[in-house]
Amino acid sequence: MKPHLINGYKYDLRLYVFITSYEPLTIYLYKEGLVRFATQPYNTKNTKVRFAHLTNFSVNKKAANFKAADENGDNNK
Repeated sequence: MKPHLINGYKYDLRLYVFITSYEPLTIYLYKEGLVRFATQPYNTKNTKVRFAHLTNFSVNKKAANFKAADENGDNNK
């Protein structure tokens, strides 16, 4: 009921790691990850607003306020 939000928006954060050994534990964290945001602020009153509850790109690209990122990750379009 209380998801972690950034500026009121739900998000999906993915960090990628590579584990080469368990003993000793050796983990490499990739410098690049992935984050996806919902396109409308989170609201518990209306659960049917999919743009506020889902971070799926295929859903949010149809939202009126969707901003696509360029290949550098900037969304200044």
